[in-house]
Amino acid sequence: MSKLLATGEPRPFDLYRSNAASAFLLTGDHAGNLVPESLGALGLPAEELNRHIGVDIGVARLGRMLADRLEACFLSQPYSRLVIDCNRPPHQPDSIPEISDSTVIPGNAGLDAADRAARVREIFDVYHAGFAAELDRRSARGQRTVLVALHSFTPQHGDFPAPRPWHIGVLWNRDDRLARPLLKRLRGQPDVVVGENQPYGVSDQLDFAIPVHGEARGILSVELEVRQDLLGDQAGCADWADRIAAALPAALDDFDGANVGEVVE
Repeated sequence: MSKLLATGEPRPFDLYRSNAASAFLLTGDHAGNLVPESLGALGLPAEELNRHIGVDIGVARLGRMLADRLEACFLSQPYSRLVIDCNRPPHQPDSIPEISDSTVIPGNAGLDAADRAARVREIFDVYHAGFAAELDRRSARGQRTVLVALHSFTPQHGDFPAPRPWHIGVLWNRDDRLARPLLKRLRGQPDVVVGENQPYGVSDQLDFAIPVHGEARGILSVELEVRQDLLGDQAGCADWADRIAAALPAALDDFDGANVGEVVE
């Protein structure tokens, strides 16, 4: 059996403020751009791994800032989405892309079944086992969980040669219970353009965290996408941490007020 991660390399998930008492559990499936030493940077220069194809720019910093403001736990995944996309079902061919936004990924070309299995086994499976274990721990100690998946999107892509108009997108699949009041709260902030399932949506076919860890467990959940040019420095991340930290608890209060007596895990 081939070994992907060497002894001493970071584990595929990190818990920041692991014992935080808040109901909010923040996650970052694409928070890092590490590549296992055995893969030799996938044949890419550092500038490619630092692009949006390699990492959700700003999410690592945003997640920690937001966790501090909400006194919440932030669970993140440090390896590049080019090694394996931890928010994509691993049976999907593009979970390990050979090309991303016109960039050829040499280290992903012509992988055999054993190579793909090693990435699933040592990164994807370990991350999601840790994710599930954290949810189980919270449930066992009677702690409510509201899952907030954090992502960021590139300002220019595909049909948007000019910057995409949204500052933040609120995304969901089947469950819009938290998304609806959150949309209203974010739209109430000055000069914020909010996308409703924009620039992406969530689906069982192309996403993993919300359908599997959120909806399948009946956990209140939502995905947030922040435009990457707004998260390019500490000040930008702090601004959006403040905005989201103001909107999320208010939206949860709105939900709870409208559903008195409903039990939410």
